[in-house]
Amino acid sequence: MSQYIPQISSQSLREKVVLITGGANGIGASLVQQCLESGANVCVGDLDNIAGERLQRKYQEQFQPEEGQPPRVVFQTTDVTNYQSVLALFDFAFNKFKRIDHVVSAAGIVEIGNWFDFGLTLETVRETPTHKVLDVNLLGSMYVSRIASVYLRHNRGPNVDRSILLFSCVSGFKDSPSLFVYQSSKHGVIGLMRSLRGYVSSPYKHYLRINTICPWMTETEAIRKIEDQWKLADLPTNTPREVSTVATSMLADSSLNGTSMVVEGGRSWEIEDNIDRLEAQWLGEQSSKTLAAGQLFLDDGAIWTALPRKKSSISNGVPPGVPLDKLGGIQDHVNKMQIYGVTNGASNSITHGVH
Repeated sequence: MSQYIPQISSQSLREKVVLITGGANGIGASLVQQCLESGANVCVGDLDNIAGERLQRKYQEQFQPEEGQPPRVVFQTTDVTNYQSVLALFDFAFNKFKRIDHVVSAAGIVEIGNWFDFGLTLETVRETPTHKVLDVNLLGSMYVSRIASVYLRHNRGPNVDRSILLFSCVSGFKDSPSLFVYQSSKHGVIGLMRSLRGYVSSPYKHYLRINTICPWMTETEAIRKIEDQWKLADLPTNTPREVSTVATSMLADSSLNGTSMVVEGGRSWEIEDNIDRLEAQWLGEQSSKTLAAGQLFLDDGAIWTALPRKKSSISNGVPPGVPLDKLGGIQDHVNKMQIYGVTNGASNSITHGVH
């Protein structure tokens, strides 16, 4: 695992426009401040309008714009579980600053109740449990990412870096007993990033970066219930500032795409590279080769969503979504797959075998 050393300055995000959901409190509020200190203009969206408006007043006084320019920080009440509310936030930012450079999905909540309470009975299990945690943490991230993938493309001159940063958690990859819905949602956030990192970054599509940050225990309201016991056990915690330092650096670092950055005790490590590098060891060499061949065949995933091609193309064994200019290379991959015991997706109903 490679340690990531954040590198930021007052010029790291100079004149960039950063949109942050969940920016009124905790880590999100710290990130707003640090982006401003790094030269950015910031649009904040949060359901907590009292804290959001207080933050706006504070930082508008502290960070003055150049003459004739809009305020350095603006706030709009936003419910990330409401698609139109998220869309309105992007409209607000775009109209105010004329472009958006980076988008951060930081809105999140912790577990509510106990989905798998041992006290459930045949009667009480009939009551539909709340799925608010899933809606805020995962659906909200999907809404933000979908809209961001469009707005980030506009008013961006040549060679201008644009990115999306999603907030997951250590629970996104490590067991978190009793956090049933929370952990599922945070796993989903990492899955969302992985599904998008090769898709939105392709030059013939959006050419955007997307990354995930995974803080461990951080000194926010979310851990108040266990904070004292945690510290008595002499276990490390992050401050919101330490997490926001890593997040700010990830926004400014144009070399990062498809990474998951774990933050523990103020230090950070990237985990995706080693998951891939060590795959043959934990999956098995032969299975790893077969998986790699399949991934090469699937390319950027357009096979799942593209409209069917003419029958002549399909009859030649080319599934919809496979770029025609890659036919030679695809056939090589298909041949390799057949060697490993995997047949062409056009003849084995590959669309029913999503991994």
